[in-house]
Amino acid sequence: MKRMAVYCGANAGNSACYQQQTKELGEWMSASGYELVYGGGNVGLMGLLADTVIETGGSAIGVMPTFLVEREIAHQGLTEMHIVNDMHERKRKMIDLAGCYLALPGGPGTLEEITEVVSWGRVGEHRNPCVFFNVNGYYDLLASFFDQMVTEGFLTTEDRQKIFFSADLEEIGQFIENYTPPVIRSYK
Repeated sequence: MKRMAVYCGANAGNSACYQQQTKELGEWMSASGYELVYGGGNVGLMGLLADTVIETGGSAIGVMPTFLVEREIAHQGLTEMHIVNDMHERKRKMIDLAGCYLALPGGPGTLEEITEVVSWGRVGEHRNPCVFFNVNGYYDLLASFFDQMVTEGFLTTEDRQKIFFSADLEEIGQFIENYTPPVIRSYK
C-alpha cells in the first residue's frame, strides 16, 4: 500500500471549492490505493479529508501531539492514531510514514510543514515527491516565489522542477509515478 502525507488546514476556508477539492482528493486517494497520513484532526479540511478517505474504503493514519489530543480535536474513527510528544516529532513521524507529500490549502502551519518537507528532500532526509495541490490558484504566489529563488540564484532549476504545483489529480498522479529524486545538495 502506498502512503501519502497530506498537510492541510484545520479550517475549511471561505470558498466551497476547497471543501469540494478536498473530497475529490480523498476519493482519488482511495481509488488510487493511497493510505492517508495526516495530522489526525477531525476539524476543517483535515477532518473532511479523513472522513472522505474512510467513507470511500481507504485507510487514514493520524499523527497528533499530546497537547492537541487534550484539546479534543482528535479524529476518533481513524485506522491508526500515533500520539507523539510535540510538533517536531509529529513532522518527523509523518515524513517517515509516507512515500509522498501533498499540501492542500491551509494556513501558516500547512505552509511551514510542506516547506520543511521540500527542504528536507533537498538535503537528503527523504527521496519522495512534494506536491502543492493548487486549488483555485491558492499557491500561485508561492510557485512564483520558488521561480524567483531560481532567478536570484538560491534554488537550482533542477530542484525547482521537483516541486510540483497543480490542481489536476491526474497530473499529480503522473508526477508522483514518474518522480526521480533530486541530487543531494553538496556545498563548495
